[in-house]
Amino acid sequence: MPHLDPKLIRNFCIIAHIDHGKSTLADRMLLKTGVVDQRLMRDQYLDRMDIERERGITIKSQAVRMPWTVAGAEYTLNMIDTPGHVDFSYEVSRSLAACEGAVLLVDAAQGIEAQTLANLYLALENDMDIIPVLNKIDLPAAQPDKYAEELAHLLGGSPEDCLRVSGKTGEGVEALLDGIVRQITPPAGDPDGPARALIFDSVYDTYRGVVTYVRVVDGRLRARQRIAMMSTKASHELLEIGVISPEPVATDGLGVGEVGYLITGVKDVRHSRVGDTVTGQDRPAPKPLAGYRDPKPMVFSGLYPIDGSDYPALRDALDKLKLNDAALSYEPETSVALGFGFRCGFLGLLHLEIIRERLEREFSLDLISTAPNVVYEVTMEDGTEHRVTNPSEFPAGKVGSVREPVVRASILAPAEFTGAIMELCQQRRGAMSGMDYLSQDRLELRYRLPLAEIVFDFFDQLKSRTRGYASLDYELDGVEEAGLVKVDILLQGEQVDAFSAIVHRDKAYAYGVAMVGRLRKLIPRQQFEVPIQAAVGSRVIARENVRALRKDVLAKCYGGDITRKRKLLEKQKEGKKRMKTIGRVEIPPEAFIAALVAEPGAKP
Repeated sequence: MPHLDPKLIRNFCIIAHIDHGKSTLADRMLLKTGVVDQRLMRDQYLDRMDIERERGITIKSQAVRMPWTVAGAEYTLNMIDTPGHVDFSYEVSRSLAACEGAVLLVDAAQGIEAQTLANLYLALENDMDIIPVLNKIDLPAAQPDKYAEELAHLLGGSPEDCLRVSGKTGEGVEALLDGIVRQITPPAGDPDGPARALIFDSVYDTYRGVVTYVRVVDGRLRARQRIAMMSTKASHELLEIGVISPEPVATDGLGVGEVGYLITGVKDVRHSRVGDTVTGQDRPAPKPLAGYRDPKPMVFSGLYPIDGSDYPALRDALDKLKLNDAALSYEPETSVALGFGFRCGFLGLLHLEIIRERLEREFSLDLISTAPNVVYEVTMEDGTEHRVTNPSEFPAGKVGSVREPVVRASILAPAEFTGAIMELCQQRRGAMSGMDYLSQDRLELRYRLPLAEIVFDFFDQLKSRTRGYASLDYELDGVEEAGLVKVDILLQGEQVDAFSAIVHRDKAYAYGVAMVGRLRKLIPRQQFEVPIQAAVGSRVIARENVRALRKDVLAKCYGGDITRKRKLLEKQKEGKKRMKTIGRVEIPPEAFIAALVAEPGAKP
């Protein structure tokens, strides 16, 4: 394959809010450029995972190379289709680092949403060329003129600059491809310098090992050359190098500005880190490319195999998923109730749900996930500091202060729902920091909220109160002191670590009542009465009793003297008392699972 002139290459990605038609537009581009035959076409062509196809969402960025001719010159377009959900914004930031331009896609029936704004600011930070595009103009509810004005107001251009397309019918897609060639800057790099390529993604293939996706910035990479990873210092031979069009096609090398894949046959997943720089071993580059900031996990949850012997399989599965999803973090932990497992960090609840589903499907594991929580910083009265990712780590003794992470949240919604949104944010301990009207009937509300209040069911509540019209985006904004306490659950006076939770002082009573009520139904009756208590420190705030199983000792007494019956009842009472002092409450695993797992319906 001849060496490509960088002037004829355009690297771009599609950024948008979830469900604004990115994958449909990508499908249409694949057809128009001829890289996919009409016969082989299927909806969401670039979404390879079953979960993506079932839910209709993109989870992984996918790169594809397409040819396009303008004014007799044949250009090469490298497109990266990105996810739209806030939980996968790390995928978007990596895609932006591999491109010079972005197509900002907005649904002509819904307008700009919170994630659209977040992705736009990410692109502007990277100093990228932005092409505003209104999609779904074929819908009867579309209002392209209204939203073109909103976009122009946001980007500082005129409404005529907004291209109008329909990913479904194909209208305007050719004009968009021409616009990409005209408006996006070609890649710049030194073709004769030492090779430098940025790893922006990687996947694990059972037969071929680690497949690494790269964007070449300087120099050239060739097949069969020895390459080095600059951060891990690992060295490998390039067994295969090629481009994705949209299936992998092997080539003899990649030059400046090209996007493709590398296969070295390495099976150790730790050797290929996303954000690392690949260079030639014979002529290494003096300094690596600027990688990415490591993603900060927002939500922590424990993942435990139901069968303890699956623990090594879970560890291998997490290693392989980490390669595919660099935003996942995990460390081993043990629980009194659930045995060995991992404390995993996620970017949000949807991320948690998707990872768990992928582990169960792709690696055939049966897992329990504990209720999600965040990281707290605890300072004791004697000045010692503790970092708490799990309620069982909360230190005993006199606590001086507890700090929790807070986020800057941006909520976009029609103006009629302002009251409902403000009420919800106040219930969740939010402080308003600003409000802007984007147009006459749409506004943006900005709040500072504790992360712990967002991670559970905030998004659900927001959607139900705004009939699904509101959209949410948030980013971490430091830590803040709060009145938090640890609520312990005691069974017959003994603390059960697994059921502890860290909650705000005002909500401790409600949590305690709900938890003891749930456990009373789940714990089977014993031969003796079992008290279930919720306590903050040494103060009990809620209690329920599991009544004792009683044998009917009076069954054989029919008629006769009352003292005989009383004697039998007293004897039984003594026996129960003795049993209570030496008896242990056996908690069935189902009770642990039902009480620990997030409440049904608490999905993002």
